[in-house]
Amino acid sequence: MKQVLNATHHSFTIQSLYFDFKQITKAGLSISVVFSSIAGYFLGILDISTFSWTTLLMLSIGGYCMVGASNAFNQIIERDLDSLMERTKNRPIAAGRMSVNTAFILASVLTLIGLIILYLINPKTAMFGAISIFLYTSVYTPLKTLTPLSVFVGAIPGAIPFMLGWVAATDDFSLEAGTLFLIQFFWQFPHFWAIGWFLYDDYKKAGFFMLPTGERDKGTALQIILYTIWLIIASLLPAIFPHIGIVGSRLYLTPVSAIVVFLLGVWMLYSAFELYKKRDSKAARKLMLISVSYITLLQLVYVADKFLR
Repeated sequence: MKQVLNATHHSFTIQSLYFDFKQITKAGLSISVVFSSIAGYFLGILDISTFSWTTLLMLSIGGYCMVGASNAFNQIIERDLDSLMERTKNRPIAAGRMSVNTAFILASVLTLIGLIILYLINPKTAMFGAISIFLYTSVYTPLKTLTPLSVFVGAIPGAIPFMLGWVAATDDFSLEAGTLFLIQFFWQFPHFWAIGWFLYDDYKKAGFFMLPTGERDKGTALQIILYTIWLIIASLLPAIFPHIGIVGSRLYLTPVSAIVVFLLGVWMLYSAFELYKKRDSKAARKLMLISVSYITLLQLVYVADKFLR
């Protein structure tokens, strides 16, 4: 009987550790970031004959470690603020299930492992990974309680993953890599402003400034529309390159795929206009969900276009 109880307690402990690891590394977010990097990698390779399972695995593990470390450092810094918000009060540090020292060791180990793995792919990949974790942890996180410009700063590390996959495949930062960066950079604004809108009251408890005007008003909604338009333009650049004198680009969209990407953009833009019209949390939440679908489907269309044309 005692052995059964001990086994049950041990199982519960392992499950708890696994649950806390997922929470402190924000597993769902980290996996979505890794997905972006994988899409960038497939776009970067010359063709399927140059595909490497080893590189893909290293990019996935190294990428998860870096994003997970960023999230862990973020939760260390914001532990007192996390305890004030409904959305975050059950995080491991804020809830008291994990000590700051334990979290710091975990974040440091993940950073070290991530950097080593990415460096083994190529030094440029590791460099961009390091820039990402530094900006997210040391600049974006402290700015969240000071200025709405924090979203602009946070959009830089947030835009690196899509580009990182290309750099991992090519060992080069080029026009194509910059374009992938630009797409995910502009995407950050409508996505995170939508989140800041429907979580406005929760963020207010912690003193976070996430909306460009500081309020859920027409000014914020209008900026969401404008940045969505910039996103659509950036997303269509690979189809436009040959028509503006940029030849030889390896990042290219066929007309059919360009139409699909444009229609995805119209879908997201319509949702942004709905938020402008209704200005409520339901419309903001819908825009957030559509933005996630948009970037995922766009990346799938880009990859499918490359290998099916």
